[in-house]
Amino acid sequence: MPFADELLGAQQASAMVQLLQSAAGGHQLSATRATADGLDGLALGARSSHLAASILEDLPVGYPEFAAIIRRALESSALEGWMVWPISNAVSAAAIVDGGAAAFDDGMQLLAELTPRLTCEWAVRPMLRARLERALEIMLEWTRSDNEHVRRLASEGTRPYLPWGTRVAEITRDARLCIPILDALYRDDSEVVRRSVANHLNDISRHDATLVCETAAAWLADGDEHTPRLVRHALRTLVKRGDLDALALLGFSSAEVVVEGPTLDRASMVLGEELLITASITNRGEVAADLVVDYVVHHVKADGSRTPKTFKISTTTLAPGATLSISKRHAVRPITTRRYHPGVHAIELQVNGVRHGFAEFDLVLDPVC
Repeated sequence: MPFADELLGAQQASAMVQLLQSAAGGHQLSATRATADGLDGLALGARSSHLAASILEDLPVGYPEFAAIIRRALESSALEGWMVWPISNAVSAAAIVDGGAAAFDDGMQLLAELTPRLTCEWAVRPMLRARLERALEIMLEWTRSDNEHVRRLASEGTRPYLPWGTRVAEITRDARLCIPILDALYRDDSEVVRRSVANHLNDISRHDATLVCETAAAWLADGDEHTPRLVRHALRTLVKRGDLDALALLGFSSAEVVVEGPTLDRASMVLGEELLITASITNRGEVAADLVVDYVVHHVKADGSRTPKTFKISTTTLAPGATLSISKRHAVRPITTRRYHPGVHAIELQVNGVRHGFAEFDLVLDPVC
């Protein structure tokens, strides 16, 4: 991903100031200009927050006049890209501070007008937290919009675990609140909307696998040509966990297989090396077996306990009597998303959600020369 300076640096922020100042008439936006000149060293989200606060400081007007300024700025096609993020944050803040129902509804409408220029999924979160029931009513209406970006905002903006988004406790606690929105969109004509729906349902799988499987089953029973792909993407986390209900929905039921392994090519390895994993799977049944084959690495944590992480090997169909030979190299190298700890790790094979074998290896971080 590009650096924050490339997305919302001084140049973009200054262009935003010019657009807003032109739309605001006599307001000079001096605080916003000063903030635009002092963004160095700030992360992208912090840049947006600081600029939004400055916009509100420079435009100390009531909500109706504030919204009118933003809509005048929207008349320019130059208002687009990441400069929209702080503006959308300012819109939601101004509508909430106003406190009135009219301002809230118009604030939601203004976010819908802004979102084709850059998604307003982060700005809508405070609105959900302020008036959840009304916000959800409006977002359900968005599912019928002619604009795919507005329809996507209905799904993406209500995700329980939206990346970079503030948590909405009620949605995290009761994901059924947003199912009507997803039900309205899972057969959407737009790929970007359907992908958002799949990601939303996958978010729910963190804490309510039953709801996810119930919803996916209903969609498959009344879907279109895109629904199987959407459901596969939505169930990806449950499949990695070996959830039997999710696997069954995708056609991977229990199979009569014999698994040998996994076998490792070494009992000890140094951080930075590769481990060779071998195994075999034989179909002892009388019919072909559709298989999802993964392997699970049990990483050692700082306290000495182990935590599993699933990695994909293949999805295949194995004829009766046939044997699948597996040879997989697993690199154990330093990465930004995982901190390795020394100790005895382990590997299991997972076939259609059922784990087989248990092979251990000792990970050494600092080899003795």
